[in-house]
Parts: sequence; C-alpha cells; structure tokens
Amino acid sequence: MARPTAVQCTIRHHARMTRSWPPALLALALSACTSSGAVKPPPSATATPPAPRTTHDPRLRAAAPSVLASPRVVPLDAATRAALPREVVTASAHGPGLSCEGVPLSALLRAAGALPVDMLGATQLAQYVLVQARDGHRVLYSLAELDPDFGQRRVLLVDRCNGRPLENEDGPLQLIALDDARPARWVRQVESITVVAAP
Repeated sequence: MARPTAVQCTIRHHARMTRSWPPALLALALSACTSSGAVKPPPSATATPPAPRTTHDPRLRAAAPSVLASPRVVPLDAATRAALPREVVTASAHGPGLSCEGVPLSALLRAAGALPVDMLGATQLAQYVLVQARDGHRVLYSLAELDPDFGQRRVLLVDRCNGRPLENEDGPLQLIALDDARPARWVRQVESITVVAAP
C-alpha cells in the first residue's frame, strides 16, 4: 500500500483537529479562508476606457476670422450703377463749383459684397480700396472710412456734372471725396476700383 504524501497527511491532520472545534469557531475559520482566497472577476471587456487628457494650446482661438476674397474687383458698368441710389452734390476742386451726380462709393462696395451691411469685423478693418485712373494715377481709401456707420466719409463716383455726361478729359467716371480738406484723392478717368486685404 502506498504511503500518504505530505499534503495528504496535512489535510488528515487538519481534519482530525477541526472535528473537535466548536461550530461557531469552525464557521469563522471557513469564512476567513473563503474571503482570503476570493478571486476578483476580470474587468468587463465592454467597460468605457478613460477619456484621454487634453492640454490647451494657447495658439488656438475661439473662432477663426472669416476669410474674404482678395483682391476683389468692384464692377463699374452702367447696369450696376443704374441699380444703385444716386446723389446730387455740389463740389469744387480747382475752379467754380459743379453740380455733379453719381453713386456713393459705399453703395458700390456693398453691391460687390466687399462692404457688409452689418458692422465691420476685424477682417474688413484690415482692407483698403485701391482706385486707379486711366493715366496710372492711384489713390487709397481704407474700407472702414467709407463705411456709413464707421468713418462716414462721403465719396462719390460721378458720371454727370452740370446736367451733362463727363467729357473724356475727366470721365467717363470721376471719383470725388467731399470730406477731404484737399482734392488730392479725387480721381479723374476712373478705370478700376479694387478691394485688397492688407498683407
């Protein structure tokens, strides 16, 4: 007959000892063994992983500024001007006063989508209007100074003075700045008007 192993002897020894224990002490020993040997269930495979930590980038802004096309050419054709309100003003550059008729430059800019109907934003405050004449003469206006709700500077593109179309020497289109102290930014023979974003 095979001799019992050390493990079997230990089990038999504990079995003989526990037969003499009171029931209350035996129950306490069993609960201790059960709790100490309890195995925790593995975490559920479907558990939600912790959210990754994010750091704030100070270069990021709450909202990116809007981007406008630049340069933007302002249409000056007769059909575009005919659809806009006209004004009659009295102006004088280097001679007697003239009664001239035309459209506000601000109205032309709005018709071209270069000047918003609402308040100017940061993007428009960094734009300017380039007016170029047939002989190469050029002048600049900031977009903000032409806005009726901001700079309120009155600038007209006229095509008639004293009841007649402008002659070729001054026309067919002429830009007059009514609020400038000097007529340095008046432009004869206007060929193009362009809105440009400052670099």
